[in-house]
Amino acid sequence: MADLFCGIDFGTSNSTVALADRSRAWLLPLEAGEVTLPSAVFWEADGPPSFGRAAVTAYVEGVEGRLMRALKSTLSSSLIDERTAIGNKSVSFKAVLTAFFRHLVTLQAAQTGPLASIILGRPVHFVDGDPAADARAQAALEQIARSLGFAHVGFQFEPIAAALHYEQSASAEELVLIVDIGGGTSDFSIVRVGPERAKAADRGADILANDGIRVGGTDFDRLLSLAQLLPHLGYLAPTKGGLGTMPRHYYLDLASWHRINFLYNQRVAADLKALRLEAVRPELIDRMMKVVAGRHGHALAMAVETAKIALSDAPAARMLVSDLTGGPNPVVRREGFETAVDAPLQRIADTIAAILQQAGLTPERIGTVFMTGGSSGLPVLRTLVAAALPQARIATGDMLGSVGTGLALEARRRFG
Repeated sequence: MADLFCGIDFGTSNSTVALADRSRAWLLPLEAGEVTLPSAVFWEADGPPSFGRAAVTAYVEGVEGRLMRALKSTLSSSLIDERTAIGNKSVSFKAVLTAFFRHLVTLQAAQTGPLASIILGRPVHFVDGDPAADARAQAALEQIARSLGFAHVGFQFEPIAAALHYEQSASAEELVLIVDIGGGTSDFSIVRVGPERAKAADRGADILANDGIRVGGTDFDRLLSLAQLLPHLGYLAPTKGGLGTMPRHYYLDLASWHRINFLYNQRVAADLKALRLEAVRPELIDRMMKVVAGRHGHALAMAVETAKIALSDAPAARMLVSDLTGGPNPVVRREGFETAVDAPLQRIADTIAAILQQAGLTPERIGTVFMTGGSSGLPVLRTLVAAALPQARIATGDMLGSVGTGLALEARRRFG
C-alpha cells in the first residue's frame, strides 16, 4: 500500500508495530487486541515457536522447551553469532531473532498487505564505547529485515522517534528533552519541536544533542535480584573456613534475562552440588539447585520484575518465589530498591548533565521533559529528572508506544 508507512520498535521488554498514513499514526494490535507484544520467544522442544504472552504462558504452564527474553541484548554481544540448544536441536540466536521479527511482520502484513519499506528503531548506542560492535548490531537488524522482504530499510534513534510522537501534540515551538528509559538502554535527545517545525523535510538542524547509555529496566531487575533475592539462594554466602564466598557468576547469570538459559546444563548442576559441600549454609545452595533443576530462572526474574513495578505505587512489595526456591518470599522496600540501583541512576543523571552540555544549554532552557519507555514511570527516576531540570514541565505519553508511532511518522517523512 503506497500510502501506508511502517515502523517497528523492537524493544528489550516489549515491541510494537506502527503505521502512518497522510494524516495520522497509530499502533497495530498484535496479540489479543493488545498493541504491545512482549519480546519473548518460547521454542518448544519438538514443536514450533510461540511469541509474546503466548510464549510466557507456555513457559509458566511447563511446556517442554526454552523461553528466551531480552532478545535485543544479544545484538550487542557475541551471543548473536552463537547457537543455543533447544531439545535435541541447535538454533542460532540470529534465527530466534528472525523468527520473532517474522512473527511481527506476518501480523503487520495480515492487516495491511505486504509493504516494501520499513523504519526500525535503535538505541543511540547498542554498546557503550564500541562503534564497531554498534555497527554490527545495526547490520544484523538490517539483514533480518531484508531477509523478510523489505527492499528499503532505514533506522531512527528511539529518542528522536519519541520526539516526533510528542511533537504531534505540541502547540508551540519549544526545546524538549526526551528521556527514553527502556528495558536495555536509556536514551536522551534534545530536540526543537513545534507545529511549523514538523512540516520541514529535513529535521537535522532541530536535533541539538543525542546520547545514550546501556542502562535500562533489566539492569534495575538484575540489581534488585542480587540485592534482595539471590542472597536467599547463596549469593555472596561464605564458604567453610572463612576462605571466601560462593562464586558469583552463576548468580549473575540467574539475574540476567538473556543469560538464564546458560545455567540449564549438567556441568552447572554438578558444580552446584560440589559447592554445596563448601557452603557454611548448604540449605541456601539447595534453593539455588532447586531453581536450576526446575528451570525456574525466568519465573524468578518475572517475580522480581513484578515487585519492581509494584514499588511504583507502594512503599513495599513481596517477591512471591517460595514455590520456586523452597525459601522465603522476601519483602523489598522502595528505599532498598533505590539503594540497589544507585549506580545506574547516577549514570543517568550524569548523562542528562552531559547532553545539556553537548547542546550548549542550561537546564532552564528546556521547556518540557518528555519521559517515555517502560521504566520511566519509576518514582525515583521522576525525582531525578525533576531535580536536574526543576523548571521544566514533565510530560508523559504512551510509555510503550511513543517510539513506535514516531518511527511510522519517520517512515512517512523518509519514504513518502
